[in-house]
Amino acid sequence: MEKLRRVLSGQDDEEQGLTAQVLDASSLSFNTRLKWFIICFVAGIFFSILGTGLLWLPGGVKLFAVFYTLGNLAALASTCFLMGPVKQLKKMFEKTRVLATVIMLLCLIFTLCAALWWHKKGLALLFCILQFLSMTWDAVLKCCSSLLS
Repeated sequence: MEKLRRVLSGQDDEEQGLTAQVLDASSLSFNTRLKWFIICFVAGIFFSILGTGLLWLPGGVKLFAVFYTLGNLAALASTCFLMGPVKQLKKMFEKTRVLATVIMLLCLIFTLCAALWWHKKGLALLFCILQFLSMTWDAVLKCCSSLLS
């Protein structure tokens, strides 16, 4: 458990400069960050499942797109609590992951635009699928970069 705590808090990395340490510092304890990670992650799963259930109702494509996007945003927020927002953003925009990150963020935005403003159900579904694929791509890149380093 101690090794996990050191890795997640960034103490296992090589020495950082004072500015980087200040930016990465989190005022939350490890237990608080872990609790909020679990809360956000479970909320993300709940919203995604709820959205999928609403898909089959009349006019449910709009609700599906909104709740599925909220689920993905909650899942992203959960890892912000675990790693810290600055460290997460640095990792998301690393050279190997920046394309997947940009595509994922654009898909989140375009899903909501297609469902709420453009009223294009097919396009909203397409962007939801692209959300899933881009988040999967990002997760694979994250795992590969962790294994190679």
